[in-house]
Amino acid sequence: MISAIVLIHAESARIPQVATSIVEIPGVEKVYSTAGAVDLIAVVKVEKHEEFADVIADRLNKVEGITDTETHIAFRTYSAQDEAEAFAIGLDD
Repeated sequence: MISAIVLIHAESARIPQVATSIVEIPGVEKVYSTAGAVDLIAVVKVEKHEEFADVIADRLNKVEGITDTETHIAFRTYSAQDEAEAFAIGLDD
């Protein structure tokens, strides 16, 4: 899977509705409501780069209430949980 992180600015009064609409889009794995420079952060996962156009440009960016987005494509994913699980393969619990 290929991942993208989308930073989202939304109309303040519509943040919960915007988040709910975004998370219903196929390919959107999670949506976080955040404090700080952006209102929401979406994690998008697809099989091919070309699918980002459908998920992000054609659907997510058109959700009513979004005022701006910034997309970051992930090159690699690093996770302590994944590393621990890899070393635990074959071990009994």
